[in-house]
Amino acid sequence: MSEKAIPYKIYLEENEMPRQWYNVRADMKNKPAPLLNPGTLEPMTAQELEAVFCKELVQQELDDVHPYIDIPEDIRNFYKMYRPSPLVRAYCLEEKLQTPAKIYYKFEGNNTSGSHKLNSAIAQAYYAKQQGLRGVTTETGAGQWGTALSMACSYFGLDCKVYMVKVSYEQKPFRREVMRTYGASVTPSPSETTEVGKRILKAHPGTTGSLGCAISEAVEAATSMEGYRYVLGSVLSQVLLHQTIIGLETKAALDKYNIVPDMIIGCAGGGSNLGGLISPFMGEMLRGERDYQFIAVEPASCPSLTRGRYVYDFCDTGMVCPLAKMYTLGSGFIPSPNHSGGLRYHGMSSILSQLYDDGLMEARSVEQTAVFTAAEQFARVEGILPAPESSHAIRVAIDEAMKCRETGEEKTIVFGLTGTGYFDMVAYEKFHNGEMNDYIPTDADLQVGFDGLPKVEK
Repeated sequence: MSEKAIPYKIYLEENEMPRQWYNVRADMKNKPAPLLNPGTLEPMTAQELEAVFCKELVQQELDDVHPYIDIPEDIRNFYKMYRPSPLVRAYCLEEKLQTPAKIYYKFEGNNTSGSHKLNSAIAQAYYAKQQGLRGVTTETGAGQWGTALSMACSYFGLDCKVYMVKVSYEQKPFRREVMRTYGASVTPSPSETTEVGKRILKAHPGTTGSLGCAISEAVEAATSMEGYRYVLGSVLSQVLLHQTIIGLETKAALDKYNIVPDMIIGCAGGGSNLGGLISPFMGEMLRGERDYQFIAVEPASCPSLTRGRYVYDFCDTGMVCPLAKMYTLGSGFIPSPNHSGGLRYHGMSSILSQLYDDGLMEARSVEQTAVFTAAEQFARVEGILPAPESSHAIRVAIDEAMKCRETGEEKTIVFGLTGTGYFDMVAYEKFHNGEMNDYIPTDADLQVGFDGLPKVEK
């Protein structure tokens, strides 16, 4: 097919939207290690998990057998409000870079929440409603997840309590107000409203918080109120499952024009968007059908894959959640407050950690000013102001395209544009004013987190 025959935006028809999520664990030879009970250090049972999570979501969390799981009709109907999302050929960026590479991005920002997070938020709210719950609690970093969940809960008439990382609560008031507009209550974390929050504040006075802190508070709140459960916006296998709608649509759009990518790039915090984007392609590679290069891009200030350890660790700072085997900086690690994106989690999805440990994907860390340089370059030629998180993937996509210019290789690059940056203007302002720093933790800084890792002989 000629270049001119491929449109700027590849849209799928409504009837081409996937009817099932894809569970990559079914095709993984080495399955992710099970979640462990923090008290007994034995694998968590469904009954134990159901005290915290919705029953159907627990079944999805534990399922490593079935490759496809049906998307309920109510969820598909909600998806139709903003899906299928476009796969865009970045012709203008290619021309600006003078690269022979072909660059595509899957744009997930065309919904009110502004990011991919709505894909899982609506699923988790649906299952909570089906279970007859009154409401849910959660954490949020930069606010995309909290915004998405508040929308989803409003749709199903559920109460939504959000614990927002304190530094983001202060830096992103507009995203906070969107959550409140949709009916959510928003608390800066750590806070004095929970026992675990009080303990964290006593141990770390003046802390700006972390996702690990906010998770601890949200879990405590959920387990202390009748008719509530906790839901998580990333990391867990169930969340990656829901996000595979991204990768399935991307693959269907590429297949429509007989396009085969050489590399697929995504930003990586807890792993939800990256896992969702690459899973269908990873499945092909696991089955021996095709070869791809997968690149996870994380901030140099929170480098769980590139500098973390692959061990069992608590999923939260308060150490009340199950232990997961993952690449981690230690549950006590608190990223520098100058980091402007939401990629602030101390660990990485167990699925992605296993794939990375098996050598099936690679990881790179990038510094903050380089990320915003790429964001601005992208915005000026492609017309979308990208979220700081998404801009990590843009940075490496541009780097790879420039390598192609040097070598003359005509590689096809696909990356995930997870959302828009219109609520992140404080970060853009700091960048433009030259006030943004490239903080990189020292080995001694990281050792503090590693020293707190639990001793688990598994």
